[in-house]
Amino acid sequence: MAFCNSCGAQIPDGTTTCAACAGRAAAAPPAASAPASTGGMADNVAGMLAYVTIIPAIIFLVMEPYNKNRFVRFHAWQNIFFHGAWIVVWIALMILSAVLAFIPVLGHLVAFLLWMALAIGGIVIWIILLMKANGGQMYKLPFIGDLAEKQANAV
Repeated sequence: MAFCNSCGAQIPDGTTTCAACAGRAAAAPPAASAPASTGGMADNVAGMLAYVTIIPAIIFLVMEPYNKNRFVRFHAWQNIFFHGAWIVVWIALMILSAVLAFIPVLGHLVAFLLWMALAIGGIVIWIILLMKANGGQMYKLPFIGDLAEKQANAV
């Protein structure tokens, strides 16, 4: 589900602004059609950079003017929650791997396959989040996205 870059209203996937904001942009002078920007960086770039590691996400939540922008706050919070969930799954898989180690060959093979699935799945999700943020979309992960949206709306 996507959200309007200007007003935050829900819009169909693949679009960046709602009909009301698109109408206002058409009536505005051509200079108003530049990408939304908070300070020196475009919103989509700041949202994408929030996913690089957890440190830029925290910086964007603290630093003006990015901490006032709902789009950047959403992506920063979603990255923080994604990293938290990643750590929880990683710890659970470590415990499961220790248990599977008692099964001579099959246990090690299953543990290896689970680690590979976690690594590849996490990287794929991370790349999708980077691309969606760069495209100006507020792409929500299940459960994590709802938490991030609640935090982004709380100012």
